[in-house]
Amino acid sequence: MNSPANPDIIIASSLQKIFPDWQPVENKVPLTVLQNDLISFQVAARWKGDKWVWANIRLESEIPAAVRAVKLSPSAYPAPVVTDPGYERIQPGLFPDRLAALPEGRLPQGRRFKLIPGQFRALWIDVETNEEAGGVYPVRIIAEDDAGQNLFSAEARVEIIPVKLPEGKVFHTEWFHADCLADYYRVPVFSDEHFAILENFISAAVRRGINTLLMPLFTYPLDTGEGGARTTIQLVGVRRNKSSQAPDYAFDFTLLDRWVRMCERLGVRYFELSHLFSQWGAKYAPKIFADVDGVTEAIFGWHTPGNGAEYKLFLSAFLPELDQHLRALGIAERCFVHVSDEPDNLSLDAYREARQTVASLLKGYTIIDAISDIEFYQSGAAAHPIPAINKIEPFLDAKVPELWTYYCVSQSKDVSNRFFSMPLSRARILGVQLYKYRIEGFLHWGFNFYNSQLSLRHIDPYAVTDADEGFPSGDPFVVYPGPDGMPEESVRLMAMDAAFRDIRALTLLENLAGRQQVIEMIDRLLDNPTFTSYPYSDEPLLLLRRNVNMMIGDVYGKK
Repeated sequence: MNSPANPDIIIASSLQKIFPDWQPVENKVPLTVLQNDLISFQVAARWKGDKWVWANIRLESEIPAAVRAVKLSPSAYPAPVVTDPGYERIQPGLFPDRLAALPEGRLPQGRRFKLIPGQFRALWIDVETNEEAGGVYPVRIIAEDDAGQNLFSAEARVEIIPVKLPEGKVFHTEWFHADCLADYYRVPVFSDEHFAILENFISAAVRRGINTLLMPLFTYPLDTGEGGARTTIQLVGVRRNKSSQAPDYAFDFTLLDRWVRMCERLGVRYFELSHLFSQWGAKYAPKIFADVDGVTEAIFGWHTPGNGAEYKLFLSAFLPELDQHLRALGIAERCFVHVSDEPDNLSLDAYREARQTVASLLKGYTIIDAISDIEFYQSGAAAHPIPAINKIEPFLDAKVPELWTYYCVSQSKDVSNRFFSMPLSRARILGVQLYKYRIEGFLHWGFNFYNSQLSLRHIDPYAVTDADEGFPSGDPFVVYPGPDGMPEESVRLMAMDAAFRDIRALTLLENLAGRQQVIEMIDRLLDNPTFTSYPYSDEPLLLLRRNVNMMIGDVYGKK
């Protein structure tokens, strides 16, 4: 069946990055998956011929399987200055990251995939189960030339454990930048075209385990240089009657209602209300436009202090009406409130004042913010801080209830993250860490941030993956804005999805066999992992998940 020109073929795990010039390692961990679950693997091929060739790819499988191509993405800034031994490649170059649909091939049911002489290129295969019967199923990948002659074939065997993976309960948000989608696709904000694109991207987020979504009440006061501006994106209409003795505000929630209805239909369970004060300390009000006696004006922004009487008066009019409206929609108990992102200890008093203002007007809501200084919690300035993953220890020691964590550009040494330059195991280990330490939520700032650092300009994420060399590639976004308003996923997003599926499987096993037995398995296979010490290779994580799946099957089989 094979000819001398056929490629080298390796079946690799979903946690291996297939670089064109690196020899992949064959996956040795048997593939197992639960019902209502997903498992992925890769087929890496290096063509031995002296010219590139198109291969027509088709799958033969009795269970649902889909194939995509792993595409190379450029990075001028793949790694921060501070690193550790657990990075793969820190020099600028091309990194396997984007997952793209294969174009139609010339043969019936075939999809085209280009084989490059002397380079490894990878196919990404997803097996997504529903209620398929238990058993071992072959998944065969066949590549043929345009004449129908075999170029190569490969087969993986996937075992389905006939137990349903439960829904996840850990809060997971990747901040959704709706303005960036309007900017990239050049459609008017909140037009029908924009909402159609929003649906596509929100659907992708929900499909990959993101259950909490940032809702732009007003333009996000995030990642914007002081005095600068992001594209205006405001769900709440504001009208102000300036002729009255005191400012008289009226609010229109029509767009907000449309947003909420869309999100609930797509499966979003929880909502984050966008930040009510500027980033890094609550010094200013966010940009807010209003109809002022028939003229549209920016009534708040960099020119208005966050603790000013005028903005406080606005909040005292707005927040009670917002509360009443969210309760009428039936989502108030599923909303989180943000005050200011990442305040430091120099802005503790300003943050405390801003939070007290909001808390007095939105009683019963949980206020969450990315805060890594334990003094905010100890002083009572923040009841629900979200510390960075590299600064979580004092919060664990203090036994902060309902604790979340986050990481971004600054979490570059020892802890988990998802930069291009890191192995995918460092993204997936997050699930085990959140489970082991009973962390209730995870926040990341970049689902689809397509601006430069500080939003000085819009960027093309297919050419610029590092926010104009502002953040290491992998930090600003996990999806690419594909053709026709459809997102293209990344291998990093798939690793994150797998991490949260791991939490669901570990929780299921805990319910069946007890937490102590699960923790003992984790510590044995991963050598007592912590937030700063864990395996960087993929095999221990894959073995852990296989053992969890098999034990779940064994327990159910004995019932």
